[in-house]
Amino acid sequence: MKNFNLAIDGPAGAGKSTIAKRLAKQLGFIYVDTGAMYRAMALYFLRNNIEASDSARIEAACKDVDITIEYKDGEQFVILNGENVNGLIRTEEVGNMASASSVNRTVRLKLVELQQNLAKKESVVMDGRDIGTYVLPNADLKIYLTASSSERARRRWNELKEKGVAADIEAIEQDIIDRDHRDMTREFAPLCQADDAVYLDSSDLTIDGVVDRILELYDEKASK
Repeated sequence: MKNFNLAIDGPAGAGKSTIAKRLAKQLGFIYVDTGAMYRAMALYFLRNNIEASDSARIEAACKDVDITIEYKDGEQFVILNGENVNGLIRTEEVGNMASASSVNRTVRLKLVELQQNLAKKESVVMDGRDIGTYVLPNADLKIYLTASSSERARRRWNELKEKGVAADIEAIEQDIIDRDHRDMTREFAPLCQADDAVYLDSSDLTIDGVVDRILELYDEKASK
């Protein structure tokens, strides 16, 4: 079978990354960790003493960067210009640079290009806000995964509670609602359901339930 691309979009807190990683593992696909790719780009900037505010140098540097993801024996490797940088991209310095540089349109466009190139060569599961509508518009299966704002707030509140962090669940929900609005109204590649995406509300489903439903949809697509 040819490469199969599975795109999962949806708002913050819907469980996209958790579901995507589970699916990739069960299907034997590559989970495209877009966050790790942004960090690898940031590492390149740091190594070359490029400031996040220096748009001209960032745009020029993007032409010289190649980033991909490989899996070997179940472990993900982030490859920057041929080098495994797994052990270098999780520092606070790299994280801060990734956050600061990711607002640059050229950085985003370059990473989208790299993600598209990876999807052409490998079977992938990719999650985000605009995967099915912008990054992989021709994905074989598109899922729009969502949940009510109250349920997403409850999940986040539970996560914080388990870590011993006190939080106001109403404030969390308001933050979620505000973020949804920003994501859906941003000018470049806003969050929206692709016309050919399957709408899946996970409010009353377990993680296993969501995974099983998407696997059913995959089986239907793959058997055609």
